[in-house]
Amino acid sequence: MLFVLLMNNSAFAQQKTYCNPINIDYGYCPIPNFVTQGKHRATADPVITYFKGEYYLFSTNQWGYWHSKDMLDWQFIPRKFLRPEHKVYDELCAPSLSFVNDTLLVVGSTHTKEFPIWMSTNPSKDDWKELVHKSEAGAWDPSIFWDKEKDEVYEYYGSSNLYPLYGVQLNRKTFQPEGEVIPLIALNDYEHGWERFGENNDNTFLQPFMEGAFMTKHKGKYYLQYGGPGTEFSGYGDGVYVSKNPLGPFEYQSHNPFSYKPGGFARGAGHGATYEDANDDYWHVSSISICTKNNFERRLGIWPAGFDSDGILYSNTAYGDYPTFLPSQKKNHLNANFSGWMLLNYNKTVQVSSTLGGFQPNYAVNEDIKTYWSAKTADKGEYFLSDLGEKSTINAIQINYADQDVELMGKPATTTGHKYILYYSDNGNNWKILVDKSKNTKDVPHDYIELEKPMQARYVKMVNIQMPTGKFALSGFRVFGKGSGIAPGIVNNFVPLRTEPKKKGERRNVWFKWQQEPLADGYVIYFGKSPDKLYGSIMAYGKNEYYFNGMDQSDAYYFQIEAFNNNGIGPRTEIKKSE
Repeated sequence: MLFVLLMNNSAFAQQKTYCNPINIDYGYCPIPNFVTQGKHRATADPVITYFKGEYYLFSTNQWGYWHSKDMLDWQFIPRKFLRPEHKVYDELCAPSLSFVNDTLLVVGSTHTKEFPIWMSTNPSKDDWKELVHKSEAGAWDPSIFWDKEKDEVYEYYGSSNLYPLYGVQLNRKTFQPEGEVIPLIALNDYEHGWERFGENNDNTFLQPFMEGAFMTKHKGKYYLQYGGPGTEFSGYGDGVYVSKNPLGPFEYQSHNPFSYKPGGFARGAGHGATYEDANDDYWHVSSISICTKNNFERRLGIWPAGFDSDGILYSNTAYGDYPTFLPSQKKNHLNANFSGWMLLNYNKTVQVSSTLGGFQPNYAVNEDIKTYWSAKTADKGEYFLSDLGEKSTINAIQINYADQDVELMGKPATTTGHKYILYYSDNGNNWKILVDKSKNTKDVPHDYIELEKPMQARYVKMVNIQMPTGKFALSGFRVFGKGSGIAPGIVNNFVPLRTEPKKKGERRNVWFKWQQEPLADGYVIYFGKSPDKLYGSIMAYGKNEYYFNGMDQSDAYYFQIEAFNNNGIGPRTEIKKSE
């Protein structure tokens, strides 16, 4: 027994981290009319399931899928799931991924009734066959759900700014629909501010979308999840309705959206899926918005999630694009998954080898994934140098490449990989190698390097060796660790301004104002409908106000704020209530 405990403690001490957006070899958008402003990587609408000791990840139009044993090292398996007669480019758009007993099931979106449902008992290899030749339940954004306790199968679907999400039971043997197709839930953006269209849920004239059905069963209750209001925006999030029956009636969960990340570097946390890891803890995978070259330029993020003692489904996105611990035997998703490593080079001084037009160097350190710096070429020797401002302890580095003048479409048959060398220095003159990837053959568009041992330096320089395609360009060169100074103090004069009940005004919105904390790089605002359930969070850099438009009109809310910088996180304020 003592040996087992020691082994578990040792494993926890060596626990690894990851950083959003996750680092997988995203394919280049295969849809010709989506790349008129430049070819680019794109995927979204992800779903992950843990099956036979591995995690399987499917997402939109990748011509294959990924699997991993640890949620960090993802291996891609090329596979086209369409038959030759299907002349479409939406090969697996918003796919459903689930399992029944020992069989993994996959089906993509379609408005016809011709797509097959695929099955595999050995998905770690390209080993698939048809379970259903033509699914009569063909629908957009499908989600097949196996109710293990009842041994029943259901399909949920819908993607529309007009129609609701639907559900139908499938025959357990034929997997074809049987019984009535039932409308289940619809958007109510008049009541729920986060369901409004717009970059910050602030668009009042376009009809929002409901999409991305996904079902999770927990302790006898059915949690029907959905995405809204639009994948193009930072306000993209996931909500949930709850029922005691698989086809309803469903009731809106009081704490919504349960997955939401409108601020920070990786923004948006909508159209996703909730799954359990090897230790029976929950995670939520969802789409991250870039949407610069096209509205559908997106990446993927994974957030710690779970159910509290009252059965509330939540997802923890606070510091969700900073280094986060991977699954382990010991953790608490609400307060123990963040590594505590802070961003060391936010808006700090940089030097570069060259600059292409208006793609300025500071765009690589401004914590905005929508902007980027580009060198003039992809030549060997182009470099990016980041001054941390002081000698700091470095734990990890995330390199986010941007797609400038790329030439590929779809999944390349082979890749030359991203080749580069990272150097460090105390004075900016004498350099030593920190990481050597000059012989790397992997496609690593969001490369994340956790150092085996923390080290100290003031300067970090990245020297390009070779790009797979396009110019040497970075949307985020992010160095994580701890500075040598002190964390910010408590934020003073934090005030949420909101229209009072029964008075004329917009109660879905609140205007936060606070006194600038001199040592702060940014702030995290926490919100919720109960002082002990502040599950929502908003990260804001370099400002002392924020307009939040994602509240439910009828309910009271509670808020807190904390400041952070490269040295750590300051104390939270007292909780403020807004009726």
